[in-house]
Amino acid sequence: MIAGTTTVVAQTAPLEPVQWDKRRLDQLDRNVRRLERAVTQRNAAGQPVLVEPDPEVIALQGRVDLMDRRLQDLEATVQRVNGDLERLTFALDESRRESTALSTRLREADNRVRAIETTAARDRELNSPIPTTSPTGDPARDLTAAVRLISTDPAMADRALQTVVAAWPDTPQAREANSRLGDLRVAAGDHENAVRAYASALRGWPTTQWAPATVLELANALFQSDNKTAACSALVDFTNRYAEGASAALRTRATEMRTRFACAAPAAARPPARRPG
Repeated sequence: MIAGTTTVVAQTAPLEPVQWDKRRLDQLDRNVRRLERAVTQRNAAGQPVLVEPDPEVIALQGRVDLMDRRLQDLEATVQRVNGDLERLTFALDESRRESTALSTRLREADNRVRAIETTAARDRELNSPIPTTSPTGDPARDLTAAVRLISTDPAMADRALQTVVAAWPDTPQAREANSRLGDLRVAAGDHENAVRAYASALRGWPTTQWAPATVLELANALFQSDNKTAACSALVDFTNRYAEGASAALRTRATEMRTRFACAAPAAARPPARRPG
């Protein structure tokens, strides 16, 4: 048993690695040279040395060839897939561009529709009858809201001022609203309606701060409406009723207008018997 055990241990024990020093390498080189000479001599003697391939090597080569063909097939498949992916990516990019363009067109169309709807609603409001009820319940607040619109939306301001006149016909706010309506219509070139608005504002000859300037605006609107006689008469009213308390700038303007309109020299100041309008 001891001998058997020794044999097993000897068979299973790992071999010591070969130490390849110069002496061993020289010996290996001499052995290879002897083998080459022996093979050469046998070939020269007509006894060629045949090296038969190992069947396992042949089988392994077959498997390698099969794997190589499969690898080539896989590479071809990958190339086709890559081509399909490139085409799909291009088609996807095209679809995204078309989708973006379509979204832009839809937004533009929606904006145009909204603008048309807003314009239509505004036109309906502007063309509807002037309401006779106050939106705030207070003439001063109604007038303030209407005046605020003059610089941003003259058309809506015109309507709001008309609403003040209709809702509060016998108030100072209605007279001021008419004065501002006259200004808006002069700016729009509608001098005839401006004359009506100014005359309504000055009915009763109010003594408010805006009245002197409104008389001069009435005179200018009358002159622009080819009614020189009435324009000069309005300047006489200014002189008789407002010139004394008016600012120097307004008095200077009245003098300039009287010269431009070629009005007759004013008579002595006296209270006029008529009312504007």
